[in-house]
Amino acid sequence: MASMLVMTIIGPDRPGLVDAVATIVGEYGGNWLESRMSRLGGQFAGILRVEAPAGQESRLVSALKQLESRGLTIVAHPDPAEAAPGPVRLSVLEILGQDRPGIVHQISRALARAGVNIEELHTECASAAMTGETLFKARARLSLPPLCDVARLRRELEQIGADLIVDVSLADLEEPGQRPLSPS
Repeated sequence: MASMLVMTIIGPDRPGLVDAVATIVGEYGGNWLESRMSRLGGQFAGILRVEAPAGQESRLVSALKQLESRGLTIVAHPDPAEAAPGPVRLSVLEILGQDRPGIVHQISRALARAGVNIEELHTECASAAMTGETLFKARARLSLPPLCDVARLRRELEQIGADLIVDVSLADLEEPGQRPLSPS
């Protein structure tokens, strides 16, 4: 029976890093299932989920650890089989405004208090077209607990947005098997 591994990878960015990892995964009969990888600053950073044939997990991880001689740090964890989730309430959160310290902290604190799980988070700073000011942009995919008071959460997020002078929006994310969010 195959097992799943979740790995983080980080190191100085250069051509061929993904190929080096993919080659080793393939050599040990692994199957690359999903990943999120990008260049952040001068570093290559990623998270990867692979399926490894039974009995090959430790050999695969050992082979990947040999990439440390090329500057990559790789941390692997077993990914235990998870029970099939029940219907989930998914939402998308978007933030846009002038960059300032504390935006992610205040928003994530409100989400944590409401029991919301941040499944994906993408953030960036970019120069505004007309003014050249640094804009902070964020998009998050959220999983809301069944008893989440969405209207209350939305009001709290909007208040944080007003305090920080950023636009914050929370909307339904259309996906199969999703229960709709309660109206705001």
